Amino acid sequence: MKYLILGAGPAGLTFANKLKEKGENDFLVLEKEKEAGGLCRSVQVDGSPFDIGGGHFLDVRRPHVNEFLFQFMSEEEWNLYQRDSRIVVNDNVIGHPIEANIWQMKLDDQVKYLKSIAVAGCNLGLEMPQKFTDWIYWKLGNKIAEDYMIPYNQKMFNKELDQLGTYWLEKLPNVSFEETLLSCLAKKAYGKQPGHAEFYYPKEYGYGELWLRMADKIKDNILYNKSVTAIDFNTKTVTTIDGSSYQADFIITTIPWMEFSEVIGMPDELKKTIQDLKYSSIETEYFKENLETKAHWIYYPDPKLPYHRILVRHNFCENSRGYWTETNSERLDLKEDNPNFKYLNKYAYPLNTIKKPEIMKNLLKWCETKNVYGLGRWGEHQHYNSDVTVDLAMQLADKLSK
Repeated sequence: MKYLILGAGPAGLTFANKLKEKGENDFLVLEKEKEAGGLCRSVQVDGSPFDIGGGHFLDVRRPHVNEFLFQFMSEEEWNLYQRDSRIVVNDNVIGHPIEANIWQMKLDDQVKYLKSIAVAGCNLGLEMPQKFTDWIYWKLGNKIAEDYMIPYNQKMFNKELDQLGTYWLEKLPNVSFEETLLSCLAKKAYGKQPGHAEFYYPKEYGYGELWLRMADKIKDNILYNKSVTAIDFNTKTVTTIDGSSYQADFIITTIPWMEFSEVIGMPDELKKTIQDLKYSSIETEYFKENLETKAHWIYYPDPKLPYHRILVRHNFCENSRGYWTETNSERLDLKEDNPNFKYLNKYAYPLNTIKKPEIMKNLLKWCETKNVYGLGRWGEHQHYNSDVTVDLAMQLADKLSK
């Protein structure tokens, strides 16, 4: 075929549907699971949808992305929410992000946090450090670093935080003492809103319904239960675990690079760098109790709690109850046994390790010379939200189908 697409998650489905929209039908999608959706799949648990990959919502910030997706699931089928996310820190329950909502803390805690931010390295004009943990102290001050950012990131990603780079942290808000003080005096948040400040969630379904509908539009071009194990760059061929082979002019891979147990035709030094790509695994787990909160999700940096975040299902999914937790697989031994539904996502978050930008730059650049393109969260090994992934897939389809 002309286009071979590995993975039927948001990236692969968008790319495939965009090709079909352009009148191109010479493509095939290979999907490891028995249904489409990837990390955004949903299942029915306790009479309502449960998103097995954790918290996934449709951001409003890319209207052209939403316009494309509403072709498959009309805007009338979604509820629009104003984000309500919170942090539980030192017995304070405050809005997210923490630096904009210190004013919601107890008064004596406000004073402590303000004093800490005032002497943070970035506010004193000190040189920016290179290690992750040092950067957190430099950027946010001791209190936010020790009470929230360091323990939360250890829970979500990895205990050894200094294996992470600092290049991806520049997107954090600029925490100036003046703005934080002003927010405490005025008792309102200042600064830039985080992602998903407004978001859509389906009225009657889980988030996975969108991707099932997209898959249905190209159902004649998808093969399920096809786990890809090998790729040959010389012949532009992939092989699946059942021994089947598929050849194409262009290969679009949206699956984790670590899934290729055999890579043929790639320079050895480049192939070895794939082993240096790291990721974290997350277990989602359902609890049927309703919580006394209006929050959509809540962050928990407390290291004594196994999970790092909960999603309050009954506050964004109509006619449902309960909540689910997200727990790094390294912390599962801290959990109590729970008879309710749980799901382990082996590939949840790509880790932003120090070497990753160079690895992926060289890997993707070389692959493109062979007409093989990495796309999306796993194809590019980037922590993209689904709206970003869809945007990138639309752009790539436009580029390759000209």
